[in-house]
Amino acid sequence: MAYNAHILLGNILKADGFDGSVTIKVEEAFREKIPKMESVFLEIDGKPVPFFISESGSTVNNNLRLKFDGYDSIEKINEFIGCKVYLSSAGNGKNKVLNSSGFTNFNVFLPGDRLLGEVTNIIENPGQILLILKSPEGKEILIPFHEDFIVSINKKKKLIEMDLPEGLTEIN
Repeated sequence: MAYNAHILLGNILKADGFDGSVTIKVEEAFREKIPKMESVFLEIDGKPVPFFISESGSTVNNNLRLKFDGYDSIEKINEFIGCKVYLSSAGNGKNKVLNSSGFTNFNVFLPGDRLLGEVTNIIENPGQILLILKSPEGKEILIPFHEDFIVSINKKKKLIEMDLPEGLTEIN
């Protein structure tokens, strides 16, 4: 699983400017060396929610400045002030699948052979690929197509098994 509640990066202190960036008070363990990150998890209402990073940098007092993909104004990020920020677990390297072409009409399953839906379209944003699924109930679901969430891909059977953070499908 990509989310690891044991690796707390820090807490969001405040908005940093008006472009949607936030300032994170980094935990002591990371003050000397901030790891390279593509994504983090914010704890929102007790649930981990993945966010992809579009920009990062240091600020004064060993704080970290992050900007998330799709969040470009202070209004959009104000609700995250005070949230805990967790690192995503390192991927195991066996599922390096970021080329999303050819996955339309694949079925996406969750652990326990639960069908989440069929891939109807793919959105390729810079730094983030989203799968648009149609659930068995006819609902449209957006999920990030990220190597940390992919358990296996069977191209012959057109199946993708994913292990998504709890609550991710409910925010659609």
